[in-house]
Amino acid sequence: MRGAFLLALALLAPAAAFAQDTAPAEVVRRFPHDPQAYTEGLFFDGGALFESTGEVGRSSVREVELETGRVLRQVPVPPPLFGEGIVAWRDQILSLTWKDGIGFRWSRDGFRKLGSFRYAGEGWALTSDGRNLILSDGTPTLRLLDPRTFRVRRTLAVTAGGAPVANLNELEFVDGEILANIWMTDRVARIDPKDGHVIGWIDLAALHAQAGVFGADQVANGIAWDAKGRRLFVTGKEWPTLFQIKPPKGR
Repeated sequence: MRGAFLLALALLAPAAAFAQDTAPAEVVRRFPHDPQAYTEGLFFDGGALFESTGEVGRSSVREVELETGRVLRQVPVPPPLFGEGIVAWRDQILSLTWKDGIGFRWSRDGFRKLGSFRYAGEGWALTSDGRNLILSDGTPTLRLLDPRTFRVRRTLAVTAGGAPVANLNELEFVDGEILANIWMTDRVARIDPKDGHVIGWIDLAALHAQAGVFGADQVANGIAWDAKGRRLFVTGKEWPTLFQIKPPKGR
């Protein structure tokens, strides 16, 4: 996501924590994905797939046709802003930017800009547990926010084996768990929202290999949950494939 401004050795909890409760992703289906999309956020809502993309001059919020990967509509996030995560909230889409501390509210039906909001620190990803927005900023701490005011209601320190897990990236709330891509790895953390401990890991390494893109920034990123259909989707930055995988708790 962010070039090489951090090193892999600073990523997260000790590697030994990865060895515990790790399951490889089980692919159910494959769908086309725009190989030019620098994926920052992903969600499935009301039968539709939405995605945000990053990089200055390439950032956008878009609706994507699942079966074909075709972009149905999009709105640019203007330079010099670097688009980041998105989430659905009622009839709106909320989107973040990386370092500017500003986010936007868009109408879900027409991508009209309805307003903006401010937050401290960096913005990496957003999801919702139905009551709170959950924001990642690259640190081991998630922030649970009031969707109306963006006031911090509480924070959640994420740990694995007692050690903090840094570089929490794209988020999704799935069956009472927070799923989080760990930047610069092929791992997705399954986080208990009550106390922040990592329940287990999903290994996307085989999917990354199938995607066939191995640039420094072409990492796994993007998780979307179709709660009604119980479908879980994952992809990566500039990956040509969106994968439907088996949910952690089965079908």
